[in-house]
Amino acid sequence: MAGDRPQEAGPEQASPDQRIGEFELIKRYLAPLASDPGSLGLTDDAAVYAPHDGHELVLTKDMLAADVHFFADDPPEAIAAKALRVNLSDLSAKGAVPTAYLLGLGLPDDWREDWLERFCCGLSGDQSAFNVVLLGGDTIRTGEGLQISVTAIGETPVGTAVRRSGAAPGDLLYVTGTIGDAAAGLKARLDPGFAHRMGLSESDHRHILDRYLLPQPKVKLGGAVRASASAAMDISDGLLADAAHLARASDVDLLLELADVPLSSALTAISKADQPTFQACLNGGDDYEILACVPEDRASTFEADSRKAGCPVTRIGKVTPGSGHLQLQGADGPLPIDQFPGFQHF
Repeated sequence: MAGDRPQEAGPEQASPDQRIGEFELIKRYLAPLASDPGSLGLTDDAAVYAPHDGHELVLTKDMLAADVHFFADDPPEAIAAKALRVNLSDLSAKGAVPTAYLLGLGLPDDWREDWLERFCCGLSGDQSAFNVVLLGGDTIRTGEGLQISVTAIGETPVGTAVRRSGAAPGDLLYVTGTIGDAAAGLKARLDPGFAHRMGLSESDHRHILDRYLLPQPKVKLGGAVRASASAAMDISDGLLADAAHLARASDVDLLLELADVPLSSALTAISKADQPTFQACLNGGDDYEILACVPEDRASTFEADSRKAGCPVTRIGKVTPGSGHLQLQGADGPLPIDQFPGFQHF
């Protein structure tokens, strides 16, 4: 994380009233997050990291940009937590135990030291909550908007990482949590009248806002996924969109029962108030729940292990022979997938 190219645009070129440069920024705010010896105290250009004996690394990276993946005026602590947690969600779906991360931080021209202090406090809190540590990264100046890149590192016993591509006909399809809340929360952030028009209670309104702002990665479910799932992935682009990704990767079809998809009271209210809005929320993304395929003879064990982990699961369908398609079953028969718009990056 130490800068080795002084000519590169970075926080050290920020305006004088911001007072500290890149090296002082790292020393004051980021180095305290790097307690692992492999981080070398963020004084070198690379970290040295060795997994535990008999384990292999699972790596994932997500990039977040202001006013694309979060609002620029969100609390700095929440922005930091979201950037880290969306990556931990990916590791959980692989059955991996999160251990460490690398941070790429692109600060806008108008960055403030008090904002950075709060951002790092958010990281510190989540490091404690999820037992991970900062190993290194980079800091630059981006110009107009904040950009954050996190590379998360997890470990699994050799050969046990769960991929998207292992589902087989006869497997049962499970999902954690409730679906669609974060997408509804985004709609509520963008439209002050949304909650009233959808008939949401005050608690439902708070719930969907919280789900958008602060994902809850199912880190404790990793062991159950690793022990029982044939395939799994986290739900970030939308339930149906990601189920289709898994079906294609495994070269099977997935039959998903719409009536069985777990919904919060907020999404239930939205479904009664406005079906097109409900359909957009259901497949809107940012859920960061886990979608897992489990062989039928492992289903009861998976359910029991999930309850013990505090992450109960709901069966929502099954895997059938096919060639990578998703079938959505409604109360009155099959439903067209294209009426449920999902999130797309481009």
